[in-house]
Amino acid sequence: MKPDNSDNNHIHNELNNGLKTHMFWIFGYGSLMWKTNFPFIKKYPGYIKGYTRRFYQFSPDHRGTNDLPGRVVTLLPSTDENCVWGIAYAIDSRDIDDVCAGLDLRERAGYTKKVIQFHTKINDDQIPSEVTVYIADENNEWYAGEASVQQIASRIAACSGTSGPNPEYVYRLAAEMRRIAPGEDDGHLFELETLLRIIESS
Repeated sequence: MKPDNSDNNHIHNELNNGLKTHMFWIFGYGSLMWKTNFPFIKKYPGYIKGYTRRFYQFSPDHRGTNDLPGRVVTLLPSTDENCVWGIAYAIDSRDIDDVCAGLDLRERAGYTKKVIQFHTKINDDQIPSEVTVYIADENNEWYAGEASVQQIASRIAACSGTSGPNPEYVYRLAAEMRRIAPGEDDGHLFELETLLRIIESS
């Protein structure tokens, strides 16, 4: 399934209007938090409202295979009281096409782009008001859907892909969450991390 590029016009409009000194912003809430693989000018930790982060997306390449896909995160619509922490990256206008092409390829297994309001506790006049986010909704072919944390942990423990073992993805994400948002609770992620460590130590 090819990524939906319907928000590319929005991105280019931002650049044409000179928004935030000719930068556009990508928000990472999964592996983009530690593995960017694209040039960026600056980054800010922050959050988006109205979503929850869940390991409800299959990964047939990066953290699994076609025969045994791993599980990675996507975002589910929720109430405005819920928020998802991540990192917003500022991309120079000269790099936008190359960065988008690379990310579209990287997120090709079910993810499409959406523009969402961004929030942060940092005071800076170049903080973006909106960010572009890759989200895999329930209509994509690799959507795994809801399962118990124990079931998700068991699947992740058994999977590995071109980017490495699936458990590593969970551990790195949990570590990044504690680094950028100490004291914030991501119950689904941290419970999964705990169960995985128990499984791997047994």
